[in-house]
Amino acid sequence: MSESCGPARVLMVQGCTSDAGKSALVAALCRWLRRRGVAVAPFKPQNMALNSAVTADGGEIGRAQAVQAQAAGLAPHTDFNPILLKPSSDTGAQVIVHGRAVAQLDARAYHDYKRVAMDAVLASHARLCERYAAVVVEGAGSPAEINLRDRDIANMGYAEAVDCPVILIADIDRGGVFAHLVGTLALLSDSERARVAGFVINRFRGDIGLLQSGLDWLERETGKPVLGVLPYLHGLHLEAEDALPRAADAKAGARLRVAVPALPRISNHTDFDALRAHPQVDCRFVGPGDAPPPCDLIVLPGSKATRADLAWLRRNGWAEAIARHLRYGGRVIGICGGLQMLGRTVHDPHGIEGEAGSSEGLGWLDLDTTLQPYKQLRNAKGRLSFADAVAEGYEIHCGVSAGAGLQRPALRLDDGRDDGAISADGQVLGTYLHGVFDHPQALAALLGWAGLEQAEPLDLRGLREHSIDRLADAVERHLDTAALARLFGLGADRDTQPREESACAP
Repeated sequence: MSESCGPARVLMVQGCTSDAGKSALVAALCRWLRRRGVAVAPFKPQNMALNSAVTADGGEIGRAQAVQAQAAGLAPHTDFNPILLKPSSDTGAQVIVHGRAVAQLDARAYHDYKRVAMDAVLASHARLCERYAAVVVEGAGSPAEINLRDRDIANMGYAEAVDCPVILIADIDRGGVFAHLVGTLALLSDSERARVAGFVINRFRGDIGLLQSGLDWLERETGKPVLGVLPYLHGLHLEAEDALPRAADAKAGARLRVAVPALPRISNHTDFDALRAHPQVDCRFVGPGDAPPPCDLIVLPGSKATRADLAWLRRNGWAEAIARHLRYGGRVIGICGGLQMLGRTVHDPHGIEGEAGSSEGLGWLDLDTTLQPYKQLRNAKGRLSFADAVAEGYEIHCGVSAGAGLQRPALRLDDGRDDGAISADGQVLGTYLHGVFDHPQALAALLGWAGLEQAEPLDLRGLREHSIDRLADAVERHLDTAALARLFGLGADRDTQPREESACAP
């Protein structure tokens, strides 16, 4: 027996702060519902992130929603994240609606645009509610950002428009969890406060008994139930929504050192998740003011502002460091914007990523790049040109590269195209393919090319699956699943008995 599809029961997860655990809880609830045969879809009305994914319908959404789709057993779809904002400066962003870039707006202009954006949000919401039995929604930032309440489409503005209940999550590891919850609730309007169905406290360490008096006080003070306390789960392998991962201790058994410059407009830094997860690789993001460290491999990441980030590289000593690194036999990889930086020139005649103009590249690959008004979005699969290894990933770029260096491609794709370039001396490799390290065969081959012979196998997708299951297990063990079942309209037996999964799809 499986759940029928639509009309959906909708539940929204909002957080007291950014990084409170909203993305992870939505993924956990999607997997928890899927285990019970519920046709469930994730949804984030508005996301601001430079980590994005290419969808099955050829659009672009936040990577967190792609992970949540995986948790629900679905291919990513543009309806899961109808509005994506990709910052190009401190005050402006590219606006992506239903997977397609439609404008470059500053903060004030986007505020006026929100009426149009809300129409797109509600259209996606309606389609998902027709196709699924449950929709789990992720808010953005905090609903208590009162300066953004007018025309809000990301938090309570959306919840009020569709009349859905809200779970409020707070991170106890940050400290001040009771102030976060009570303060957030106090800053909501009466109708917003009334739709908060309960609290979840995230990332708890220690003896839960010592927390109980605080939980009792919180329920008395607010009149809202605590739906549960989630433990701090170490070692999760989930793609980050936007912020760079926190620095980790050096790996004792690492045999390959990788340095990644933390560009101001770094995009899709999830490209490095496989390197960070590999037990034999010590992968480090190197920020401004930190000298480029000795390493075996330098990887230049993608960028939302390639020419500006290229200038940042030069100011922070990376041009000289790369030249020195190559003289001593090191290897360099450029991904997307990083590939463009490794070429001779980068031209932006239309001002796609900032002020129109041209920049001299680092000159390690014989190619030139021109940014075009239309973004190329596609999933791709093929093989590395220098090894018998499958590689797959996705392309998100405005740049078109040309030059003799492309006659030595890095990959040969299944659709007949060649991708990227390898320098004549074999030390420098560039590709437009995000996620190039993710496939186990490509990872092993690229690590071998960089100097790590007989690398241990690593299955990043399998690690993500295991992490999602750990999250769902935590929901089962630590949250009030009977209360969750009522919010999703599930019968009591559904709380304990998994059922056949529904086949509903977009």
